[in-house]
Amino acid sequence: MTEGDGGPRRERVLVDGLGPGEAVVVHREALHVLRPDIESAHLDVYTDTGWPPAVLHSFERALALARAEVADGSRSRRADPGMGIGIDVRDDTQFGVLVDLVPHTINAEGWRGDRMVFSAADSGTGLWMAVTENQEAALLSRLGALGIPPTVLAGAGGARPRTTRSARWLRTARRSSCAVPEPVTAAGARRWSRI
Repeated sequence: MTEGDGGPRRERVLVDGLGPGEAVVVHREALHVLRPDIESAHLDVYTDTGWPPAVLHSFERALALARAEVADGSRSRRADPGMGIGIDVRDDTQFGVLVDLVPHTINAEGWRGDRMVFSAADSGTGLWMAVTENQEAALLSRLGALGIPPTVLAGAGGARPRTTRSARWLRTARRSSCAVPEPVTAAGARRWSRI
């Protein structure tokens, strides 16, 4: 259990064995409940399973956000254009991109200050969150209204997600000299998977 704004937080994870459709719903509903808590977020536009056609517009928008970060100097031109794309969750359009892509990405994280409150990974199979009692109740209510039982979430048992990016890592990565892969377009999105 972690402490923070809003009282003690319970760490919850997505259980194994859900169908892909259910996992998508749980990821998206968790983001909606946690949105007020997330001060900074980022995602990778890589997937192991291929981007569903319905989210390709969000894939393109995420790449446009990465290009904008290069243009404003907050991202190195040499940084991988699909990794650690900053998302402003206060902006409805950017939040929509996050909601669309999180259930399919290899990595996305939401932070409140220096504390992670949301982590999605492994193309829809990994989900970790730190929720208050009220947030958990709200999430379970939303899921129940969609016919998803509360047993889809379990206690994390002390297992914390691997933190692959933090604010410090992003600053370092954006200045790095790593090679830039070929530009990615919606036509090539299905091929663009984890390297």
